[in-house]
Amino acid sequence: MKELGNGAVKSNRRTFLRKGMTAAGAATAAGMVIPGKLFAQSDDRVDGNLTRGDVAILRFLSAAEQVETDLWQQYSELGGTQDAEESGLNGGNPLYTAALKLLDGDMDQYIHDNTDDEFTHHRFLNNYLESKGAKKVDLSPFANLKSSTATGARQVGRLTNLTQLTVDTSWWTRYRSTTNPDLGASFANAVPSLAKGQFTAIPRADADLGNSSQSSDNSQSIDDRLKAIAFTAGFHFAFIEQGGTSLYAALAQQASSLEVLRILLSIGGTEIMHFQTWQDKAGNATPLTFTDPVNKSTVTFDDLTTNQPEDLQANLIMPEPCDFLDAKLEAVSIIRPTSRKLGGALATAQSFLDDGLFIGQTQAFVKTFFRLAEEADEARRGF
Repeated sequence: MKELGNGAVKSNRRTFLRKGMTAAGAATAAGMVIPGKLFAQSDDRVDGNLTRGDVAILRFLSAAEQVETDLWQQYSELGGTQDAEESGLNGGNPLYTAALKLLDGDMDQYIHDNTDDEFTHHRFLNNYLESKGAKKVDLSPFANLKSSTATGARQVGRLTNLTQLTVDTSWWTRYRSTTNPDLGASFANAVPSLAKGQFTAIPRADADLGNSSQSSDNSQSIDDRLKAIAFTAGFHFAFIEQGGTSLYAALAQQASSLEVLRILLSIGGTEIMHFQTWQDKAGNATPLTFTDPVNKSTVTFDDLTTNQPEDLQANLIMPEPCDFLDAKLEAVSIIRPTSRKLGGALATAQSFLDDGLFIGQTQAFVKTFFRLAEEADEARRGF
């Protein structure tokens, strides 16, 4: 799901919103009413025997899963397996799909399945909220960003922008490190250039296919322009999914209902599976330096499969043991971070903003998303 950053995350909502609205850089949608606090954070029970904190946690997770569904749907339309019985798929983009398969031959199937999972997550969370008499979250009124015009993309409004990404790849070195961000450790980016400038992870138009071609025998020739886009996507897949392992673990510590805890642990487990898949594939990117002609940013991918130190070695995909809770205790292999400050809802919201996913979105959307995050972080376990 989200890269959760190396530094401390401030708890003051106004700080987040001020930064968020500047980054979004758009006027509030006409007539859009921004609600006040959706739930007072207390241990009072609401319908269905959930605390208000439980409801706030589930509402933010529903919102976050809708954001993920939106971005994964864009990846799936262009690069996923195309199911004839599924509505809304236009046959994909064979050249983009071929470029992604340079990372792994099954990338299109993995993209399809990851997308399907995100749909089920947000639908289940909304259905569960309604079954308990709580209000679901619907971000569809904010889906007004433009779609790619490349072959295979549907022309519908989007919540997220995949064409101006700044991808933090410190998750790569963090899990190969023997240190823990919750105890103050910081980590270098595996692909430093992706953390600078802006990059597209999908073809914005057929021009982004460059000189790539497909012959009559279905063999493809993929040029550097499309390779750079596909490799950026590969690292972004893992960036987006890794944070869910931390987000669900962090919020689980604040749930009061055992059933809500069961939900968080069960969905969170699939986030771990997603992340493990994507970090394994991202490391197969081949050496390449390319300057995007639209965003004017240069990306460099190095060979991470050979002659690399442990914190960059591609096949070290199991989390290295690190200090946990107290440095005096023996090191243990864990998900990290799991503190609310680094792994909670506000940290996740900020990571989406920093990534560039919300470039072009309205102030109304940013304020709504961060308000949901703040309320989730304020939930406290009660019995």
